[in-house]
Formats: sequence, structure tokens, C-alpha cells
Amino acid sequence: MSPVVAVSEGVAFPDTCVGTDSHTPHVDALGVIAVGVGGLEAENVMLGRASWMRLPDIVGVELAGRRQPGITATDIVLALTEFLRQQKVVGAYVEFFGEGARSLSIGDRATISNMCPEYGATAALFSIDGQTLDYLRLTGRSDEQVQLVETYAKADDLVSAQYERVLRFDLATVVRNMAGPSNPHRRLPVGALAERGIADSAKLAAGQADEAQGRMPDGAVIIAAITSCTNTSNPRNVIAAALLARNANARGLVRKPWVKSSLAPGSRAVELYLREAKLLGELEQLGFGIVGFACTTCNGMSGALDPAIRQEIVERDLYATAVLSGNRNFDGRIHPYAKQAFLASPPLVVAYAIAGTVRFDIEQDVLGI
Repeated sequence: MSPVVAVSEGVAFPDTCVGTDSHTPHVDALGVIAVGVGGLEAENVMLGRASWMRLPDIVGVELAGRRQPGITATDIVLALTEFLRQQKVVGAYVEFFGEGARSLSIGDRATISNMCPEYGATAALFSIDGQTLDYLRLTGRSDEQVQLVETYAKADDLVSAQYERVLRFDLATVVRNMAGPSNPHRRLPVGALAERGIADSAKLAAGQADEAQGRMPDGAVIIAAITSCTNTSNPRNVIAAALLARNANARGLVRKPWVKSSLAPGSRAVELYLREAKLLGELEQLGFGIVGFACTTCNGMSGALDPAIRQEIVERDLYATAVLSGNRNFDGRIHPYAKQAFLASPPLVVAYAIAGTVRFDIEQDVLGI
């Protein structure tokens, strides 16, 4: 919807946006300054009044290198969230630049900009470049509008931009990541699941014995949700999850019966491209049917669990968890029966729905043959 560059009375200027959703900075991926504000501030803007804010620190973040094969935007943003929290960018406007930034698709950039609140910044901008222009063409902007954006971006050259400070982050160092068991900045490398005491072969075997007796395992994943604006706006992430679902279906794998699974895209465009690619049915077969096009599991709106599952969790005092491709996993936020929650990429959410337990080592154990 954004023109990216607007014109009024013969003057071109960059578009801006304020929104009452904390993840309004999602749009920063296009080079638009978009920030989250309170309801009263938004009403002021709707009534034609200015929204005032303190001039923030401007922090440059050079993204060096390129990501390794198989690394998703989720892996990158969880690593960046840990890094930027450590660098204390709270309240700052962050601007990403460099070779790594240029190599990221608009969908990848949107995932990174979207989690701006989780690493504490107010805005998280990417510069306008060829990828931005391609996206504008893809989404139906006129040739004239695309030309205006290109001309403005070239005239407003940011090569000489000055920042209060510059940070450097190497995309080549990013590994497969999750975050948890609480807080988005508590990065959990997938390769360290056993080391951190999450994956456990002995507890996995005990859980399999419980399952054979018709009981849930300790460490059960009771919610597996492909959700939120953060990751479902990224076609690469969603299609990777759908392809994993397709392969699982072809091998007769199913999600565990105690797992409540869902797909809640932020846009109907996700349903359209999944349907056209004949992948929506694959997700549905595995239990990931579309439940809505809005915030759901991320803000605790995943709905009630089966009463029998609730009863077993309480009576056996089980350590039950949630795995979601959302942006927040604070204790008690996702579901009252999920003691803790892990953030993960959409394909990892699918994998954990099949495994049914966080005791499963996603790097070492086998889902099926």
C-alpha cells in the first residue's frame, strides 16, 4: 500500500507510517520509516495532527558476508535479536547496510525489521535498492511510481551517511537457531539442544515408552503454530514448511495427537500462493489448516486445548511446551498450559509437530525413514 516515496505540491519525500501494532516497523524493510505508537498518538495523526517524538540515536548495522545454505531469515533474526540486545539499541533507529543487507530478499528484510521491538529499537530500516524496486513492480505499483522511487533514492545517496555508532554482524556466522525457552533474545542454537538440556535421549526414550502406553511424554509439544507477521510474510519460510509437510505426508508421517497445530498467515496472499503451488493441502493434511489471517498464538489466542490433554498435563504435572514461528515467547504468554515456549522457523515448527516433544534432537534424531 505504501508509495515509499510520496509527492505533495511538487515536492517528493519519503513515506512515513505510525501504527498501533508494535510490529509496525515491518514496513521499514521497504525504506519507509514506520514506528509503533500508542492509540492516542495514532488518533492524533488520523485527525491531521503531527506525531512528535524525541530525535533518536541512529545506529548503523553493517551486515557483512552471506548466509550459509539452509539458513532461514528466522535463524538470522533470532541471532540479530540476541546481538542487538547485547549492544543496547533500545529506543534507537537502526539502519542495516552492507553486502549482507543487499543479498537479502524483501521478505527476509521484513522478517528482520518486524522483530525490531524484540531487540529494543524503535525502527529498523533497509535502504531502497533494486530488490525494493522489483518488489514494487511485483505488487502492482505503476512504472511512474517505481521510477519516482528510484530517482529519489539515487538523489538521496546514503553512501556518506553518518551514525552515532556502527555495529558489524557477519551473516556467514549464523547457524540454525531457535529462541527459548523464554524471551526472544535467548538464542538457542539448534546444534546445542542437547548441551542446553533441552534435547535428551534418555527422556526421549522414556517419552516414547509413555506414548506406547497411551500417555503424553514429559516435554510434550502441545502447540505447534506457523504464525505471526514475522515469518508468514516471508514466502521462503512458508514454502519450506510446506515442502517439509509434503515430504512427511509422502512417507506416512503424522503429527502427534496431543499437538494442536495451526497456520495463521498475516495475509491472504499466503493462502493464494500455497494453493496455486498445490502445497496448502499438504499442510492441511498434516494438521496445519488456516485458522485466520491475524494475530493468534503469538498473543495467547491459540484457543482451548482438548480437556483430556489439559487434565493429563495437570494430573501428571507434565512439562508441556509450545513451538511457534512467532516473535514473542515470554513465560505464560502463549498458553496457560504451556510452561515454556520456543520460537523457531516455520519448517522447524512442522518438524516438532511430527516429533511431538522438545526432547527430540532436531539435528541428530530421525523423524522418519
